[in-house]
Amino acid sequence: MQCKRKVSGEITAFLSLIFVLLISFIFALIESATIQTTKNQKRLDVDRAIFSIFGEYQKELWKEYEVFALDASYQSGQYDENRILDRLAYYGSAGIEQEISEIQMLTDNQGQAFREQVLAFMEQQTGIQSIQNMIGLSAQWEEREIEGSQLTEQMENELLQNGSVIEEEASELLQMQASGLLALALPKNFILSNRSISKEQQLSGRTLNGGRGSFPARVGVGGLEERVLFEQYIEQHFSSAVEKKSENRTLDYELEYILCGKSSDKENLEAVIKRLMAARFALNYGYLMGSVQRQEEAAALAATVAVILLQPELMETAKQIILMLWGFGESVIDIRALLSGNRVAMIKDDSNWQLQLSSLFLLGTALDTQEGRDDENGMKYTQYLQILLLLKQNSEITMRTLDRVEENLIHENNLGYFRADSCVTRMKLQNKAEIWNGKTYQFPCKFGYESQ
Repeated sequence: MQCKRKVSGEITAFLSLIFVLLISFIFALIESATIQTTKNQKRLDVDRAIFSIFGEYQKELWKEYEVFALDASYQSGQYDENRILDRLAYYGSAGIEQEISEIQMLTDNQGQAFREQVLAFMEQQTGIQSIQNMIGLSAQWEEREIEGSQLTEQMENELLQNGSVIEEEASELLQMQASGLLALALPKNFILSNRSISKEQQLSGRTLNGGRGSFPARVGVGGLEERVLFEQYIEQHFSSAVEKKSENRTLDYELEYILCGKSSDKENLEAVIKRLMAARFALNYGYLMGSVQRQEEAAALAATVAVILLQPELMETAKQIILMLWGFGESVIDIRALLSGNRVAMIKDDSNWQLQLSSLFLLGTALDTQEGRDDENGMKYTQYLQILLLLKQNSEITMRTLDRVEENLIHENNLGYFRADSCVTRMKLQNKAEIWNGKTYQFPCKFGYESQ
């Protein structure tokens, strides 16, 4: 009996030990499950909160310009990261210690995030053929522009030295050319805008709020195809001298501003006309030098001038001056045609040449009625501007575009608080949450408006 009681006691002790171990194991499982569930819940709380605040993207920015960004000023005009943290707590992350470790603004890195989103949008809108055509045209433009500037300088020197040879015939044209291109090149019914802005108040001219950290960037954002896409976006969304988008914008000539960056419509248009004239002058003069018919017309007029002056030795000089003035005059007509909304061929031939030699010296006079015609095989004013934009640096174009986005949302959409450098596009959080008996759990979280 004593032996049986001893064995029974051992079994009871063993079962008790097994029970204790089983209970401990169960409690360990419960604790582990509770910790893991709490971790998952905290992650879900933070995910829900960050998804919710990025769902509060600036609606007008998306509606007008197809760009997603969170206005971190929350309509106050003052950027403050604490507002973001407060909104995170409101949406369910209360009780979790949170710190913004990395953040990207719309304007960081010369507008990198803005440009990426624009390209992602435009790739769904534009055919590849139009892109390739524009790239091909831009390849020859810069050389023509330089050549045209040199020709203009040469023409001015020739006129300075030998202008008296044709002074009587071209007095009005020479006076208009000397006084500036704007008055000579504008169509008769063109109403010049007098709007202007303060450069110091523009996004590109002030100190900006900046983000921190590193985020993946789209590869090839500055390639030729991407640049053409970006410029087509600009044409779609902003006004020019030939197409006004709205009466409530601070500048009427926005494409010209993005290209030239001056503070007034007049200055920007003048700078654009000067560049267009330079390239058109080179192209038109090149046609004249290769046209036997036009050369003969110029030679005939030069011979007449030389006879009248009784100085036959000036015939060749007079011919060259006439050819340069003729090419210059044709360029004036080209600009008038473009600013009237017509198309002008890149390369001239006998069929699309507009200015007759007999009408050259009427330019700038009361008898000047030539506005230029529409060439169905030519290009419009904004297409010429796209070529000029291709020659500019990406950073300049992007930041000036953001200038116009900000100004237009402020004045056209009555968002006086809006500042593009308060707009967040991506963010990373470091989170610390209490999960069990004083134990804490730290984890990262990130979200952004992706454009890859």
